Amino acid sequence: MNHRSALFALHFGALFFGLAGVFGKLANASAVVIVLGRAAFAVVALIVFLGASRRGWQRLEGADWGRLIGAGGLLAAHWVSFFIAVKMAGVAVATLGFASFPAFTVVLEGLVFRERIRGHEIMLVLLVSVGLVLVTPTFDLASQATNGLLWAMFSGLTFAVLSLVNRAGGSRVPPVQAALCQNAVVALCLLPAAWPQLPAVSALDWWWIGLLGVFCTGLAHSLFVASLAVIKARTAAVVFALEPVYGIAFAWAIFREAPTVQMLLGGVLILVAIVMSTQSKKPAPAGTTQAL
Repeated sequence: MNHRSALFALHFGALFFGLAGVFGKLANASAVVIVLGRAAFAVVALIVFLGASRRGWQRLEGADWGRLIGAGGLLAAHWVSFFIAVKMAGVAVATLGFASFPAFTVVLEGLVFRERIRGHEIMLVLLVSVGLVLVTPTFDLASQATNGLLWAMFSGLTFAVLSLVNRAGGSRVPPVQAALCQNAVVALCLLPAAWPQLPAVSALDWWWIGLLGVFCTGLAHSLFVASLAVIKARTAAVVFALEPVYGIAFAWAIFREAPTVQMLLGGVLILVAIVMSTQSKKPAPAGTTQAL
């Protein structure tokens, strides 16, 4: 893979991650069922990728399994809360609410790792805060849009915690193997809650969930990891800042979720904050943290 093809792979990966909310909205199933199906299909896709790449399975120690199980639980909470937000407030609001995770990461890193919060990081938190205020037309807990945004912010919070767990654990486990294990944990965690609902899921809904798992999780993650063999992780992080843009654009085209000028302004501020976050810190080990 040369630099140009790696860049294309990276953009396609970001595009597929951005489509996650769209497929989640198209599927007429609960958030728990959607995430269970997504994780199960992703496991199959990642096993195929591992087989095609002929990479051996690295033996894991007890500490590795403990971290992967904990990360899988956080990933389940992250995805379920995100799809609840999609159902309640739409793809655009859910995507922008989730995009608040850099602000949570800055604050949590300062608390957990006792790192001093620098001036530009304070600016990052302020940009995200103002952006979220603009994204929400009115703050009313009786409003589905407001509650959806709160669920999306919780999704961002759990994603930030997941990033810190992976940072603390280092990068001993190969990225694709880590993603496979975490998705398997997600599926096992949600199976008891989703099982009674599975008979009511239609074939069309399984189709959308399958696309979500194979393309927006397994393939997107594999493209991301493969591109990092050629492209710097910092460059990849900037490209993946386009993920919310792709998601909002598809929601606009498919569901006619036309964002207001105020929402667009809020989205721009949040996206600026995301790019700032990729420039301010060394990225986490590639592939150990999954996005949408």
